[in-house]
Amino acid sequence: MNIEFPNAHRPLPDKATEMLDWKWPDFEPQFRDLASRRLTADTVEKFLTDWTWLHDRVSEVRNRLQVASWRNTADAKLGQRFDQFLRDILPKWHEEEQKLRTKLLESGLQPAGLELPLRRMRTDAALFREENLELEVEEERLHREYEQVSTARTVVWEGKEVPRAALWPVLGGPDRERREAAWRVRATRELEDRTAINSLWQRLLENRLKLAANAGSRSFRDYGWQLLKRFDYTPEDCKRFHRAVEQAAVPAAGRARERRRRMLGLDSLRPWDVHADVLFRPPLKPFADVGELKAGAARLFAHVDEDLGRYFQAMVDEDLLDLESRKNKVTYTCCVPFAAARQAFIMASREWESDNIVGGLAHEFGHACHVFEKSRLPWYQQRETGHEAGELASQSMELLVLSHLAKEQGGFHTEEEARRVATEHLEYVLRFLPRVAAVDALQHWAYENPKDAQDPDRMDEQWLGLMERFEPGVDWTGLEHVLKTGWWRDQSHILVDPLYYIDYGVGMVGACQVWANSMKDKAAAVSAYRQALALGGTKSLPELYRAAGAKFAFDADTLAEVVDLVESKLPGEPG
Repeated sequence: MNIEFPNAHRPLPDKATEMLDWKWPDFEPQFRDLASRRLTADTVEKFLTDWTWLHDRVSEVRNRLQVASWRNTADAKLGQRFDQFLRDILPKWHEEEQKLRTKLLESGLQPAGLELPLRRMRTDAALFREENLELEVEEERLHREYEQVSTARTVVWEGKEVPRAALWPVLGGPDRERREAAWRVRATRELEDRTAINSLWQRLLENRLKLAANAGSRSFRDYGWQLLKRFDYTPEDCKRFHRAVEQAAVPAAGRARERRRRMLGLDSLRPWDVHADVLFRPPLKPFADVGELKAGAARLFAHVDEDLGRYFQAMVDEDLLDLESRKNKVTYTCCVPFAAARQAFIMASREWESDNIVGGLAHEFGHACHVFEKSRLPWYQQRETGHEAGELASQSMELLVLSHLAKEQGGFHTEEEARRVATEHLEYVLRFLPRVAAVDALQHWAYENPKDAQDPDRMDEQWLGLMERFEPGVDWTGLEHVLKTGWWRDQSHILVDPLYYIDYGVGMVGACQVWANSMKDKAAAVSAYRQALALGGTKSLPELYRAAGAKFAFDADTLAEVVDLVESKLPGEPG
């Protein structure tokens, strides 16, 4: 690729990894060069190509520095490097990007394939306020503070200090007394951070209200809706989804919980019973270490699709996976794009012997597939997609692997074990849809009632009411203080990804439709899935979902069809 920035004062490396120590004066000449160019029908594509080249490298530098800080939050130097980027480069980068957006928009030029990206650019340009640059940096700084609080949250279990994730196998185990003890240890530790997270929430909300006010928005929700480029649905659609979940998914989740209670032989289902195996089997241990996990996952994904398997193998070969659970590593399970390298990095803090392959690794690999497929688009603006498309990618992969979990199909398990894992995941789908509705409803309430939401006690009350509405069937007697004060503070999206979470709901509804298609014609369903991912952000959400063979929907009828499908694949109780 011929990239020329005549005014740059130093040679430009092709790899972002060679730019990690750059300061703003190293990046600035390239932005000024782009801003000085004359735009015509003949020059606009070269302008977009060079802008993409520069944007991809600045973006990858940011993401690599953030990943490094996530992998060890106790390393002060790594944190300082990322903080320096946020403080010294991020606001100037955003300011220069605004100048380039304005330049392109004022030119009136509209290259083919840039119709929807131009609409997103117009939205960004309309929202931009110079006075918000420092507030955006403050938002990022508060996110970092939340990460430091959450990653320091280890527990002492059986005489050893371990990450909270280390208790998941116990929570899924057959010994009820140990499950309760592990659950109480986790809950006690989470409550210890209540005051710190209260303060963070209050400061985040205050900062968000300022961002919205500066941009002339009536509320942060209005501002956030535009920031997230939600052109295809409204807040009222979200509330319609909440009602649809209440009508279709909550009763189904209740039936699954009741089935669990009966099979466990309990009078009531307590919080430490919701993940236990109903046949009292110990947690599965399908591999000895993370090395075996990587090798087995490569085989598993190759059975879904050979090209997708090659993507994962490349990630293994290029050390783009950090899957171990350890102290001082953020608790996020996430996929981060490295745009210039056309790569994706997956990080997870899991105890993999508890068999979170489907909900953890397959989910993030679906995001990675999205990165790989859309990376062929020439301009970065075409690759920017809403979370709703990303969660369709990730959650479809969760479901597509379900038919390949047995060793004969490329997976880790015996046929019986594979059925067990598939059943657990489908029950999770039924539980997850109500949780999505609750988390999304809490955020709508908070941004509709910001004065009330500034009081963490009012947030607690609201959350308790949402749990009663969306997650009945679990006996919290004597533990109401944990229910209302613990979990919403531990849900990182509420703190660091405002208004995110409905994306999981509509994504899951779409993913179940992709899965249904795969049971009729797997090759066609996977091909449509990949074609949809490759469209990136060049099409609307309804068009993207349609390309994948699904409907972008919030209504009760579609949700009922999805719930019926999932329930139909669950086994009955043993006779």
